[in-house]
Amino acid sequence: MTKEKSSNVKQSHISEPDSSSRQNGKILYCSVPKMPERVFGPNVDIHRASLIRLMADKWVNGTVLHYYFFDQESDGSYVYFTDGTREWETWVADKAQKNVVRNAFDIWKDVGIGIEFNEVDSRDDAEVRIGFMPGDGSWSYIGRYILNIGINKRTMNFGWDLTNDIDTAVHEIGHTLGFPHEHQNPYAGIVWDEEAVYAELAKPPNNWSREMTYDNIIKKITPDTIQGSNWDPDSIMHYPFAPGLIREPAQYRNGLYPIPGLSDRDQTWVSTFYPPLNPQQDTELEPFKSVELELAEGEQRNFVILPTTTRYYDIRTFGTSDTVMVLFEEENGELKYRTADDDSGEDYNASLRVRLIKGHKYVLRIRLYWSDVTGRTAVMMW
Repeated sequence: MTKEKSSNVKQSHISEPDSSSRQNGKILYCSVPKMPERVFGPNVDIHRASLIRLMADKWVNGTVLHYYFFDQESDGSYVYFTDGTREWETWVADKAQKNVVRNAFDIWKDVGIGIEFNEVDSRDDAEVRIGFMPGDGSWSYIGRYILNIGINKRTMNFGWDLTNDIDTAVHEIGHTLGFPHEHQNPYAGIVWDEEAVYAELAKPPNNWSREMTYDNIIKKITPDTIQGSNWDPDSIMHYPFAPGLIREPAQYRNGLYPIPGLSDRDQTWVSTFYPPLNPQQDTELEPFKSVELELAEGEQRNFVILPTTTRYYDIRTFGTSDTVMVLFEEENGELKYRTADDDSGEDYNASLRVRLIKGHKYVLRIRLYWSDVTGRTAVMMW
């Protein structure tokens, strides 16, 4: 990479707060890595596509996200300079920096959601792999897309000192949970002084290209992917903005500084996708017995599988619907991801063929994106 990226921040509404996410008085911003946009075939109508976009980046509720901090001397990247020289930058951080991130995971968990966060000491066991590379900005891939990233690659980075800046860590974890930038909400009604924005972000410490500024600030994201139909200027997923960048709404011409921490709307929204779970309510899925799912769009069913014979099993949904189906296996009291299938936007039903072991416990989670008739989707194992 070349030395020319950036970062993110969080702080307080209307009046400018004291922020550690600054260099020489300038705000550092988060830059979300560019990811491919979902394209649907002609058989997928607008309503169906919007439901898929809303939920496609979200995890099935009850997922345990394992996170790992890079810890080897070889963990890092070269930074290439315009004069042809290069410099090694580590991804490894001290305990104080890692503790900030640990505390940020706790802030999300303390909302009471169904997602769990567990730290692991091996990258092989982690979905979330965290680096602390100076100068590379703070960023995270969004939601389940991190499963596409190789185990020796970062899915999240922090590019500056977090010691007094826990909100940056909370923000990046929000991306990992599947939430985009709130200031790009098409319902916000923000009218930018675009050239002022491009000029400001092109300066140090961000040094962004026009393309990066457009993708992370000016571009309006698809309405289907945001938090409902209202704008939350205090969301943890919202950037702060200095005076002179926003033309409308008029009250933000002198700057917009979200209140620190999770907003009420953040907590409501994360609880909508990841409500607390009660394992006692899980249904046992038995071979050759079809179970009607009776799900509305966005809802989820959870099943326990207790095989009495070690062999290969087929598990499949039925009905004209879009679902994501994920299988976990209990290991030392914790559910570990085994396999999944997502049939959203396709003309087939989600299906798994897996070898299940007698005496082991498995959990199957199915979330419905869309169905042509509510309640007319089923699952069967044989």
